[in-house]
Amino acid sequence: MLLAAKGFSRVFFRLEVTGVGGLGGPPEEVWKDIRLTAFLNHTSLFEWLFAAAPPNHFLYRMATKAVLPSAEKTMKRPLVGLFFRFLAGNVVTITRERDETWEQVLASIDPDNMILLAPEGRMKRANGLDLHGRPMTVRGGVADILRVMGEGRMLLAYSGGLHHVQAPGERLPRLFKTIRLAVEVIDIAGYIKSMGHPSDHDRFRLAVKADLERRRDLHCPEG
Repeated sequence: MLLAAKGFSRVFFRLEVTGVGGLGGPPEEVWKDIRLTAFLNHTSLFEWLFAAAPPNHFLYRMATKAVLPSAEKTMKRPLVGLFFRFLAGNVVTITRERDETWEQVLASIDPDNMILLAPEGRMKRANGLDLHGRPMTVRGGVADILRVMGEGRMLLAYSGGLHHVQAPGERLPRLFKTIRLAVEVIDIAGYIKSMGHPSDHDRFRLAVKADLERRRDLHCPEG
């Protein structure tokens, strides 16, 4: 399914991928040994088109080893929910609250798997706000995941936005558009240390949220 999505994207869209922070080297190495992939600037249910960016070994790991927390609302959509179940080896339906569903996500973390996450937790509408008219902020769950992991590599994927392809509420995508993605790889242990407050959960969560929002606003390419 992921290879089919990759093929569709490469045939009908033009993808531009850039590195952040001097990221370079062989493309295979950039995507290797990632424990957390955080996708920022969530604008569309067609973001699976970015499956054209990573190499096949990363897609294979997604399909077999990845854990994807997904909102109940998304998973209840007849076709979208079914498709999302093919995107990762383990799709965990969550309520967006820090309840037993979120504890299930944290309990699933081990050195062999990878967490896929959209830290904002909701989609940006055409007016730049979420469905309820609120600014797009990062939720604190990503900080919980980082604390449990402790070490490894985190991939931050910055979307250029897909409203020009398919905005929330629209059913079909517009073909033959250019889609843009920027990627940044960060050492998790060093990142946790740079955030400070390791023993104060609330202050650590606030620091991570503020930093990821700053990085999103700085590094997301123009759509």
